[in-house]
Amino acid sequence: MSNLASIKSEIEKYANQSNLTETQIVERLEKHYFNKKVNDNLKLYKKGKKKVSDITKDLKISPRKFYAILAKKNIVHKKYNKDSKNA
Repeated sequence: MSNLASIKSEIEKYANQSNLTETQIVERLEKHYFNKKVNDNLKLYKKGKKKVSDITKDLKISPRKFYAILAKKNIVHKKYNKDSKNA
């Protein structure tokens, strides 16, 4: 039995035991692993070992969404002022 087939069967078993559909289970798993990856990248960001551009490429999100995550988690970051005096 391949790994994918065993994963599918486990999801089906869990769906039968719970009140969730297979799609809902996959969505929850996706959220869980995305948040796990975000937290790992935030640790590196806090230490200064990873840049925003690298993190957004890894997570496949926009920089604006990443800054929203930083604001939500109360992590200090540099805010760029678009209304500069040079404009």
